[in-house]
Amino acid sequence: MSSSPIQKCLKIFYTKTVDNFLLVVSMSLTVAAIAVMARSNPNGLTDRIQALNHSHHILLIGLFLATAVTVYILQRPRTVYLVDYACFRPPYNYRVPSASFAEHVRQVSQFSERSVRFLTRLLERSGLGEETSLPPMSFYIEGYKYSTLEAARKEVELVIFSAIDDLFAKTGIDPTTIDAVVVNCSGFSPTPSMADMIASKYKMRSDILSIHLSGMGCSAGLISIDLAKNLLQAMPQGARALVVSTETLTPNYYLGNERAMLLPYCLFRMGGAAVLLSTSPAKARFRLKHIIRTLTAGDDRSYRCIFQEEDDKGNTGVNLSTDLIAVASNTFETNITTVAPLILPVSEKLLFALSLASRKLFKMRKKVRMPNLLTGFEHICVHAGGRAVIDGIQRSLRLSDEHVEPSRMTLHRFGNTSSSSLWYELAYVEAKRRMRKGDRVWMIGFGSGFKCNSAVWECIVPASNEDGPWAGCIHRYPVHIP
Repeated sequence: MSSSPIQKCLKIFYTKTVDNFLLVVSMSLTVAAIAVMARSNPNGLTDRIQALNHSHHILLIGLFLATAVTVYILQRPRTVYLVDYACFRPPYNYRVPSASFAEHVRQVSQFSERSVRFLTRLLERSGLGEETSLPPMSFYIEGYKYSTLEAARKEVELVIFSAIDDLFAKTGIDPTTIDAVVVNCSGFSPTPSMADMIASKYKMRSDILSIHLSGMGCSAGLISIDLAKNLLQAMPQGARALVVSTETLTPNYYLGNERAMLLPYCLFRMGGAAVLLSTSPAKARFRLKHIIRTLTAGDDRSYRCIFQEEDDKGNTGVNLSTDLIAVASNTFETNITTVAPLILPVSEKLLFALSLASRKLFKMRKKVRMPNLLTGFEHICVHAGGRAVIDGIQRSLRLSDEHVEPSRMTLHRFGNTSSSSLWYELAYVEAKRRMRKGDRVWMIGFGSGFKCNSAVWECIVPASNEDGPWAGCIHRYPVHIP
């Protein structure tokens, strides 16, 4: 049932008034004060001003206010900005069409006929398209023979150095001006670390802070952002941090036949992203508003729902339990209870409070009005971990197909790229020219542990062109996924 024009106008008036309550009150008081002073007796007004000028209270009040403002400025955390970001775009010869993938698994002698049928059916229903990519090792029939440390390092260098090169080219930043490097990659942790590889490649300063996070799962990208934010807020104003998110597939080649451990083999694909953060607003494109992290590892079911282990034949892989979707839903609910008060406008929170109070005080049977989370953001990026994950978030938040379009199309074009998938989704929104100045973006990441992490960004300057991972193919999207 559509609202009348009068109802729409009243709703807009209510929302604007409540959300800007402090501004409305302060402006009203200022206008009232000016009106009173204007109507005062000029001679009386002059006498009052002279009396106040001779009062020592003015000096004390001024000193108190100056001290309070100074303390507030010194104590408040520095705002962290996203200068720019870049995503790895795999070479065309690394792509794995579904027919090639199905034929390949038939030729792998370690896979049983039952596993081949399972992987084929899973790929058909996965939501992955024909242009996802895998590292060269995956094209060999006996791929495990080529799953070497050297091959893994080459994959790392290709992915992260390509993304970083694009980022430095876009921003024009000299690598020697970077103050911190934070890298996350769950399944591969070489020595020297990936952060050291970056510092060596780009000849960074000797006093740079370098950190490599491993074993943190697909939500590690936002953990890295949170860590970099904390580092930047403890550094001098204008410091810069480089955050790199990726997952290396070469050393994580599973050769067993456990269905729960075959799922990652089918869904994960090559990908990576490089992000430049700073406490200087110069050339910044987004402002970091909030980061909320939730970990439910205290619950055994949550802790073991994504678990690296050996199967009964001694093959190492990652086991995805049947509890995964339920655990993800519960962890997301916990996370959202913290995020909602931060992102919802005052008007929406007031309506919820009034609804709850009316039910409690007057014992009304009317259902409590749940807050409309869509009022807290314009765009949402849900980790493209699989169709079930995206479907679950869409149902629970009552999102439209357009809201989850970036996640579905990222899964289709690039597959599950682990922690970097959120940046491919943000790039999709910008490539579609849907981002506007002031728009809020809610990123949601899920990972082992079990973790659900959220980040909220505010757009300062939208992308000026369509360059990025979607260049050359954005015109084909969105596509219908049966």
